[in-house]
Amino acid sequence: MPSEVIYNRIAMLRAERGISRRDLAEALGVHYQTIGYLERGEYSPSLHLALRIAAYFEVAVEVVFSTEPFPRLGTGTA
Repeated sequence: MPSEVIYNRIAMLRAERGISRRDLAEALGVHYQTIGYLERGEYSPSLHLALRIAAYFEVAVEVVFSTEPFPRLGTGTA
């Protein structure tokens, strides 16, 4: 049985908004390394944390997290 991987766009959302891992961690009340673990897919967030991350970025949770890999941005032909 494959492991349950949760894909996310946290790094992309942080970059778009100019937010550091440390700033995001402080806003969420978690250790800054937790953000790195989440971004690398080494840790899956609790539902509560996932919802708080989505709320922080003011987007739906599905914009941040998915059970399927997100399509790469900027690839393909126009």
